[in-house]
Amino acid sequence: MPRFVVMFFALAIPASLAAADPPGKLLDLSNWKLTLPIDADDSGKADEIVSPELKTFVDPRYFFVNEGGDGIVFRAHCGGATTRGSKFPRSELRQMIDRGREDADWSTAGQTLHTMTMRVAITKTPTKKKHVVCAQIHDAQDDLIMIRLEGTKLFVERNAMETVMLDRKYQRGTPFDLKIQAGGGRVKVWYEEELKMDWQVSRSGCYFKAGCYTQSNPSKGDATDAYGEVVIYRLQVMP
Repeated sequence: MPRFVVMFFALAIPASLAAADPPGKLLDLSNWKLTLPIDADDSGKADEIVSPELKTFVDPRYFFVNEGGDGIVFRAHCGGATTRGSKFPRSELRQMIDRGREDADWSTAGQTLHTMTMRVAITKTPTKKKHVVCAQIHDAQDDLIMIRLEGTKLFVERNAMETVMLDRKYQRGTPFDLKIQAGGGRVKVWYEEELKMDWQVSRSGCYFKAGCYTQSNPSKGDATDAYGEVVIYRLQVMP
């Protein structure tokens, strides 16, 4: 049965976007699941779209192909539904395995190198708290690293550790190449093909995330319909 999503906030949608092909035609989404900033079924938590439904799923407000047809737009409004343990909304992919049937779960200490490469742009931030995350490694308890924009500062945030600067003067809407690799007891980050971080760290229960994780809500002074937005042009995870 088709899935119909009830929208609560009037975000402007060009007519061309409403008829766009599903993002699954642009990127292989078979080993991902999607969290949306809505709770259409009143379950008390953010909705998830899993495989195989994700292959043909499109939402013209929160998850759609851009007008140029070369990128997937992820959008999350500040008044959106949130996941357990977070106060902020997201339109974000979570890494899966076995054609989307199981959660990915790996260790940075293992010898296998887990690598996520992407070409991505952060295109919008909320008005008051201009913070958006576009990529993560999450472990069994919390985020291990987040690729985060605050104003014009784009950096790697490490939980309770010093941040690693990627670009102090990032201009919103500028695409950049990002590579994150974990394994052998280290996590490395490349920005525009330059190695920016090589961190010795051991964590288990890890998985990649990619999309728009808006770091604001109305309690931070932003309107409910203010939003963050990220466009992903390429996305690949190995193995």
